[in-house]
Amino acid sequence: MAVNKITWDRVGWVTEPGRYMYTFGWLTITAGDLEIWQQYPQAAFTLLAQHPEPGASAGEEFHLGAFDIAPDARPPFTTH
Repeated sequence: MAVNKITWDRVGWVTEPGRYMYTFGWLTITAGDLEIWQQYPQAAFTLLAQHPEPGASAGEEFHLGAFDIAPDARPPFTTH
């Protein structure tokens, strides 16, 4: 089964940007990706394959693309 969308809970609620190994391959998560998940924890990102760099370790490489947010999702309440 191909993975095309991925959620924060599916990647184990990671808290730091980095490159993580999952059953489908390596996934690079950026600080910007994490900011979106912190604001919208149920957001589902499109999983995009990327071309490995020469000399990179074997395995498929992915990064996060566009994301979907439920129409009724609201960011958490914050005080100023």
